[in-house]
Order: sequence, then C-alpha cells, then structure tokens
Amino acid sequence: MDTSTVLFAFGLTLFAGLATGIGGLIAVSRKTVTEGFLAGSLGFSVGVMLYVSFVEILPGAFDELTSVWGEKGGSWAAVIGFFGGIALIAIIDRLVPTAINPHEPSIVGGAVEGFERRNRMMKMGVLTALAIAIHNFPEGFATFLAGLSDPMIAIPVAVAIAIHNIPEGIAVAVPLREATGSRRKALGWATLSGLAEPAGALIGFLLLMPFIGPEALGLCFAAVAGVMVFISVDELLPTAISSGKHHTAIYGLIAGMAVMAISLLLFI
Repeated sequence: MDTSTVLFAFGLTLFAGLATGIGGLIAVSRKTVTEGFLAGSLGFSVGVMLYVSFVEILPGAFDELTSVWGEKGGSWAAVIGFFGGIALIAIIDRLVPTAINPHEPSIVGGAVEGFERRNRMMKMGVLTALAIAIHNFPEGFATFLAGLSDPMIAIPVAVAIAIHNIPEGIAVAVPLREATGSRRKALGWATLSGLAEPAGALIGFLLLMPFIGPEALGLCFAAVAGVMVFISVDELLPTAISSGKHHTAIYGLIAGMAVMAISLLLFI
C-alpha cells in the first residue's frame, strides 16, 4: 500500500467531512433551505450509497473472504460482517438521544425554531455538533477504506456522504446562529463537527494497519456496506421524505442509482 493511495483516501475523507461546512455556510447565508433541495440531494445520496453498497462493496467483500476461507466460510463471514456493520451503527444511533440526534427528521426539518431561549439554542447546537461527530467517526473510516480499495468506488461514496453531511451542518449552524448571533461561530462549529470523519479514518488506519489483509479488508468492506445501507434507510431517506417532497426524494434516489451505475460501467 503506497503513500499516494493512503493520501488519496485520506483526502477524500477530509472532503466528505468538511461538507458540514457547506451546510453551515448555507445556514448562515440564507434564511431557509428549500424542502426540494433537501429531498432531492438526500435522495440522490441514498441512491448512490445503496447501489454502490450492494453492487460493488458487498460483492467485493465476498470475493476477498471466499478467496481466503472458501465459498461457504467466506460467504458466512461476509454476511456476518454486513450485519455487524448495521449493528454497530444502530447501537451508535441509539446511544444518541432523539432530541439531539442529527439524523432524526425533526432536527433538519426546522424544529429548532420552536426554542425561544438563547441558552437552550446554544445547548442544542453544541450537543448536535457532538452527536454528528459521533456518527461521522465510522463514516470517515468507511470512506477511507473505499479510497484504499478502488478510486472509482471511493469518489461517488465520498460525494454521497458529503451530500448527506450538508444538512447535518445546517442542523448545527441554525441553533448556534440564533443563540450567539454570530455567523462565524455557527459556521466554525458546523465545520468542526465534520472533522470527526478524517479523525475516524486516521485512527482506524493506525489501529488496523498491522492487520490489513484479505480477511480484514473483506470484513471491513462488508461492515462498510452495512453501515451505508443503515444510514440510507434509517436516516437519509426518512429525512428526505419528511420534507414533504416524497416524489422529489424518490426521483433523486433513482437518479443517484443511475449516475452510480453509469459511472461504474464507463470504467469497465
């Protein structure tokens, strides 16, 4: 594994994480974010993540693991890794209280507008930033692993995660802007919350570097596929639909799948 590949993977992870800053910029520069924008962009992200998970990442995990443990043993390991990834992100999601969970539709949908007291808004913004950091840690490692495996898979994965990080940045910046009256502080906190992704990539790489081989890569790829599927169906798609633009969300999902499929076919 050469240095340029590691730097490329880390750069993609940093790009995806800093997308929360884009959400913060939107929040401090505009009064509202349209429902159509949220529904379409999140739906597109879902389409990309589901397609690449089931068509590229999970089959790649099966290939890696069956090459080491045979068809039966490798297939069982891939399935266990897939649902293990789902279990991991589900546990993380459950540990974050619903009231501050950035993946709950009520946060992105503007429920923060109902809080009138400035100290409540400040608490809401800070806790949301911390919750996002917790969620983004495994997402960062997932993006990093994709970058180490195949740039043609990693780039759309990074773009999809970046898109879904935009409303998270909005969720941080909106209450902090109201609480502090400072656009700069709101933007800074939103951007900082996304840095958990490159941190997750770096820590995961340092811990797993001595063990990276076909077995570890296969299990990690299977877990990454599970993480991405869970994020898509539990967090992104319900948030997109809750915007009230159901058809826009579905059209975005189909468009994301189509773009991912065509991009993969172009590099065969």
